[in-house]
Amino acid sequence: MPQQLPPQTPPQMPRGLPPASVRHQPPPAAGPSPATMERLRRDLGRSQVIAFINPKGGVHKTTATVLSAAAIGTARDGGVIAWDDNELRGTLGLRAGSARHGRTIRHLVEHLNDVEAAGVHLPEHLDEFLRHSADGSFDVLAGDEDPKLQRQLDPTTVLRVLDILTRTHQVVCIDTGNNVESANWRTVVSSVDRLVVTTVPREDAAFSADWMLDLLAENGYGHLVENAVTLLSMPTPNSGPLLDDLRQHFSSRTRAVAVVPYDPALEPGAKIEFSALRPATRTAWFEAAATIVDGL
Repeated sequence: MPQQLPPQTPPQMPRGLPPASVRHQPPPAAGPSPATMERLRRDLGRSQVIAFINPKGGVHKTTATVLSAAAIGTARDGGVIAWDDNELRGTLGLRAGSARHGRTIRHLVEHLNDVEAAGVHLPEHLDEFLRHSADGSFDVLAGDEDPKLQRQLDPTTVLRVLDILTRTHQVVCIDTGNNVESANWRTVVSSVDRLVVTTVPREDAAFSADWMLDLLAENGYGHLVENAVTLLSMPTPNSGPLLDDLRQHFSSRTRAVAVVPYDPALEPGAKIEFSALRPATRTAWFEAAATIVDGL
């Protein structure tokens, strides 16, 4: 009888290496999921107003307003405007896009009667006072450097400006000021569809946001607090020890919490360009923006 040979075994790959079919596959491209984009593109029924709030400065309100508007505008192919309603020298107009001109909210207020009377030509007349983001994904109504303007932005004027913006845009993102006692701030809050509480993972910033939510609830805005979104933004590559605790805390206070990572493109504090962010950062902002518009 011929000698029986042992069954052949397939050659073994060196330990630690996946099969060749896996090794040669390119990594998956970073980007928002189709489901996320569908959430951003759905029909909102009517124009929606979103206010980004926290009475403390340096908590990324302007950054969040700009990048949320960019993500929503990119997904929806326009129809979004970011308004710098900071009463004392807001920087959104400088950071959000190309300054085709030097006109600001002050010039719009001065010509408010003419713009309101434009009828079917309202978008063209309003455009004379707007700037545009670098990629064209959203429009910008810049704030003014003149502190005297706050006397002109009385509740009636704020409502008139909001009426114009909601007649010309599908989504209005408002970068609010820091004075929760001002008539301007309270008028905006009473007129919005969603509040976005912006903060960074620091005790002072979180305490300020928490105090503001208490104030809103005590003044009859509990429904806005319950439906708000908390946006935790990382100012450094290291998220810090408070992130998980703050995520859990604000999940109990607001409808949802979104976390966006640090990105070196944002560190200089200069003009913000959505396309200059890392792919993973852009994906995180698309997801955060979808969380913001969910349920509107």
